Amino acid sequence: MAEGYAHFQHHSYSTFSPQQRLRRGTPPQTPSPSRSPAPQSPGAFYYNQNPGHSLSMMNPPHRYGMPQAGKLMPGFGQQNPHHLDQSLGHMQNTGNNNISGSHQHNISGHFGNGNYPSPQHTNSTVDMRNASTHWQEQHQLLAVSRNSGEPHYHARKAALENKNSSATLAITNSSTPNPYSNTPVSSNRKDGPPADVGEPKNAHEGERQDWNALDLGGQGLHALSNALFNYTFLDKLYINHNKLTKLPAAIGKLKLLQVLDASSNQLTELPPELGMLTNLKQLLVFDNKLNMLPFELGSLYKLEVVGVEGNPLDDSYKQILVKEGTRSLIMNLRDNSPADAIPQPPVERDWIVLDDTKNPNAEIDSFQVVSYNILCEKYATANQYGYAANWTLDWQYRRERILNQLIESKADIVCLQEVDAESYDEYLVPNMANSNYDGYHQVKTRARTMSPSESKKVDGCATFWRSDKYTMLAKHSLNFAQIAINREDLKKTVDIFNRVMPKDNIATIVLLENRQTGSRLLVANVHITWDPEYRDVKLVQVAILLEEIQKQAAVWHDIKSPRDASLPPGPVYTETSQIPLLICGDFNSIADSGVYELLSKGAIASDHDDLIGRSYGNLTEDGISHPFALKSSYSHVGELKFTNYTPGFTGVIDYIWYTANSLTVTGLLGNVDEKYLSTVPGFPNAHFPSDHILLQSEFQVKPRKEIVKKPPPPDFGSGSGNNARR
Repeated sequence: MAEGYAHFQHHSYSTFSPQQRLRRGTPPQTPSPSRSPAPQSPGAFYYNQNPGHSLSMMNPPHRYGMPQAGKLMPGFGQQNPHHLDQSLGHMQNTGNNNISGSHQHNISGHFGNGNYPSPQHTNSTVDMRNASTHWQEQHQLLAVSRNSGEPHYHARKAALENKNSSATLAITNSSTPNPYSNTPVSSNRKDGPPADVGEPKNAHEGERQDWNALDLGGQGLHALSNALFNYTFLDKLYINHNKLTKLPAAIGKLKLLQVLDASSNQLTELPPELGMLTNLKQLLVFDNKLNMLPFELGSLYKLEVVGVEGNPLDDSYKQILVKEGTRSLIMNLRDNSPADAIPQPPVERDWIVLDDTKNPNAEIDSFQVVSYNILCEKYATANQYGYAANWTLDWQYRRERILNQLIESKADIVCLQEVDAESYDEYLVPNMANSNYDGYHQVKTRARTMSPSESKKVDGCATFWRSDKYTMLAKHSLNFAQIAINREDLKKTVDIFNRVMPKDNIATIVLLENRQTGSRLLVANVHITWDPEYRDVKLVQVAILLEEIQKQAAVWHDIKSPRDASLPPGPVYTETSQIPLLICGDFNSIADSGVYELLSKGAIASDHDDLIGRSYGNLTEDGISHPFALKSSYSHVGELKFTNYTPGFTGVIDYIWYTANSLTVTGLLGNVDEKYLSTVPGFPNAHFPSDHILLQSEFQVKPRKEIVKKPPPPDFGSGSGNNARR
């Protein structure tokens, strides 16, 4: 989503407001989820403002420089400068819980404030002098919440602080991440995000969006319309001090939400869909009627504060909060969820038939291929996948599900990425052998400098094939950095040493021969570097891979077949480009990238955006090209909706490429069930053992068209014409 203008536009900042609260003379315009509310819409909160509080809960000053509201509304500054100094003593505190302008109050030692008329408060007592900092923070926020009951409290506070703090607001902290950037932070992936994730996901994301917070507080609302949740750009939503008895499940659509305040309502339960709001940092539900919390809140790994005081909650929740704080409570919910809290398994992915033409030799000339990044054990940590329960990250659990997926696929060829040496040797090889698979594996080059125990944990690429269908004629592994440094046109360039050499990615190539037909197949398996700042390196690695495939195909061209001489001879390949080719792997590049363009179009120019400012010898002087007629197998259906699914990134970065001149795609494994996805924030989880999904395609080998020499024209002699006329 586009970030919008750097300066806050007050005439566009607005919120919902019921019609009965319209200021007299205000035109009755209703905001639409597809556009920002009009300047004089019922949601404009500049009417009846009250000054004196911080703006940071609506739009933090470290993100936007904002002009004074008084420039737009001349009468704005004539109102009372401060009106919230009530019976509770308080002081301004700009450093509490990242909420500038929050207040510290002198509060009693009760869980519920006896001076506040709320039937939900418990009668328990806690000596606040000995309370932990976690519980003190809980009560500080509780006091602020109980004094925010007037209509549009947060919106008024924001507008007035903006008027009085223009000097402070002019300071922009560029180091603060923009919550609307489509490029996810690296903590959401084991290796960080792919480079090319900045493209709009829909037609509205590139549009200007000048507001991102909505204050519906103190309106006496009994229900919320589902239309509200079409405002998916919101990062703050205030629905406190109303009469809500439940929150709609559609709230799970607000995936950018960072602050949700539903305090002082009549909620008896929270919807499990709140677990989809993985960007949430503050969840305030003070003074409601909650007696339990949904286990789905365990996926809120960014949550800093959960405000629950004033609810008749089970003491076990409060004990964790008092002693250990919000983070421990969330982890407890995440790792101790019962079986009935786990989403039901998704329906099986559809098998998409692209070509059902029957060929007499279809069974022996067709094959299925799987490509799958299985998520290496050492990458699957709670730090990297904080939304996933610890037991779903356990390798013993995940490897069994991975193996089941591979065996159930019944694929003839399997290409895996992120396979460490120990898992390959001790688990995959013996178990795959039980299903008649042979394999070839190569790890990243860093293993060469490690001890034997450490090197076993280094990951790489593993290729398996059915030994009863294929014979491996040759194999080869390539180290991109080593090949690059040995090229005459590359080894003297600075970018090779600074950018390509530090990346130890590898690829493998095997030459297979069909035992029955004698047809051959080149299979490349690759895992391209992840780093989003190294799109040029991605291109260099793919260019090297394509060159190495050409070289190995030429070297292997004359390898004799081990097939029985009594069998019919196999196809004759007069050129290396005629041998069917598959390139499978995790390319860490979306469709709108230089890597995809190079593979699909056969060439990219030397001035491509991903190469600008870099020096890579002939690659940047002449551009990059290859002779293969490559096509993504899933391009027939416009690619999958995603191959990698995490809260920080959802997109296609894995592919199965094939040569269209020698192979035909006849079937594909389809998308994951959308209904299921609406209940899970990311993979891995109980049903998907990796953050990537398995890709599977079916191919049929095109029959070789032998060139038949035309016979010479008949020669009837010089007198044949005259004889014919006689």
